[in-house]
Amino acid sequence: MDIYERIKELGYELPPAPPKGGIYKPVIQEGNMLYLSGQGATRKGQPVFSGRLGEGCTIEEGQEAAVICTLNGLSALDEYLGDLNKIKRVVKILAFVASAPGFHQQPKVADGASRFLMDVFGEERGVGARSAIGASELPGGIPVEIEYIFEV
Repeated sequence: MDIYERIKELGYELPPAPPKGGIYKPVIQEGNMLYLSGQGATRKGQPVFSGRLGEGCTIEEGQEAAVICTLNGLSALDEYLGDLNKIKRVVKILAFVASAPGFHQQPKVADGASRFLMDVFGEERGVGARSAIGASELPGGIPVEIEYIFEV
């Protein structure tokens, strides 16, 4: 299965790699592990959604924001690797969800990214370990930011 074709079949396209927002490397490789810096729900450096979950941002918008984060992560990986088909598996995702007081459904928001990765890579390769953390605010007012670890 070609990863690029699978992304298209799901109705998405790989965007250009997002611009850096500070002093860091988008991807670090250690052995066969790839560590991705946090990816936001942005297109061309601009937030697609803004606000906090439970206060101006719905769970469905949060889940779509998580998909956008994942597409940005895959774009950063594509730029680094030159071919997403080299990815062996998703190891872990760490989702940060901007949350209003009393919002406790961060895992449901992170499911947007988990489901998308499963749909792209299949259940064996696309489902890894995961954490979903509530945050009071995220950079630029985005509702979701996700870090990833992949194996190649």
